[in-house]
This record gives sequence, C-alpha cells and structure tokens, in this order.
Amino acid sequence: MTIALSRPITSPLAANDRSAPAVPPRVKLYKRRIAISHPDSQAGERLLAEALGAADRDAMHGILRQLVKASVVGQKPDEANLAFMISTIRSIAPKDSIEALLVAQMVSVHMAAMRCACRLACTDDLAQQEGIARALTRLSRTFAAQVEALNRHRNSDERAITVQNLSVQDGGRAIVGNLTQHAHLIGADPDAASRAAGEPEWAGARQDASA
Repeated sequence: MTIALSRPITSPLAANDRSAPAVPPRVKLYKRRIAISHPDSQAGERLLAEALGAADRDAMHGILRQLVKASVVGQKPDEANLAFMISTIRSIAPKDSIEALLVAQMVSVHMAAMRCACRLACTDDLAQQEGIARALTRLSRTFAAQVEALNRHRNSDERAITVQNLSVQDGGRAIVGNLTQHAHLIGADPDAASRAAGEPEWAGARQDASA
C-alpha cells in the first residue's frame, strides 16, 4: 500500500491570522494520499509533530504513515482509529524520539489487542477462541512490558539502589532501616563514608600515632 502525503492550500489570510487559537490538526484519509486538515499547512505539520513527539518533519510523516497502516479495519485505513491513536499519543506526551517510537508501538499493540477482543467476543468456535485468547494474552503482556519500558526510560536519571540486608563486621557501624543510595555514589573511596557519617578525617591518623 503506497500512501502519499499532501499539503492543503494555505490562504494568505489563514497564514497571517495569529489571533485564532491553535486547533489540533485532523488527518483526512483518501484513496492514495493523506492530508493534514489545517488552514496553515506549516502550522498543521508543527502541531501534529508536537502531538506525536516527532523531532522533525520527516519523522512526523514516517510515524504518521505507520499509524495509518496500524489503523486498518478490513484492509482499509480508518480515520476514527487514526484520530484515536494520535489523541492517545498526544496525551502520553512523548519527550524524545525513543518515546515517540515506543508510544506509537504501544497504541498499535493496543489496537491489535482490541481487535482480538472483538473477535473473541464474536466467535463461538472453541478452537478459534483458544487461538484468539492466546494472541490477546501475548498482546496484553507486550503492552504491559511497553508501559514498564517507558517508565524505566523516563526514570533513567533517577535510578537508586535500596539495601535491605546489611552485614556488619566487628568494629563496624550499622544503620538500622532501609538505605537508599544513588547509583552514581557507588564506588566512592571508603574514607568518604566515614566523613559522611561525621567521623573526623584525622581519627585514623591519631590511632596510627598511638600505636
């Protein structure tokens, strides 16, 4: 299936009218082309790129073409499905290219899962029910894994390690309770822990002198 994107004709009045509120662009599907329905073609592309989290025009058109194919019902792209997918991506608000691609996959997997759910509800054949149920289960697990991957990516700068069991040797000090330590602090020099605990830096030197 070859799909070409077309630009609507922009009138000078629409292009220069800055008082009108920004309207989220609608995407119209024709037999051989996709049209972004907005009075100002450049503004429409910009708004759609922001909704999809696309870095530039090429990325926006690429994601849009993929979403059109994922919206297919009965071998034909569906405008209502596409509008729902774009709206959902916009509500999740991808922050970078990785999130944009991942969220596009998430809505596509969701659409496939809902198609399976519909087929499962519409068949009374036990063999078909088993196959569709397996597919629905795999898609649901994939979606859950994608949500987890998105959360991990968004929280990658705030990773922390929680220590719940601590072994202390003779003469050492222990902290009772859970200890959360950020990963970038691990591997620091051992004296830093003593200084952080309030022990004077010259305590070890005094003990050596007394010995």
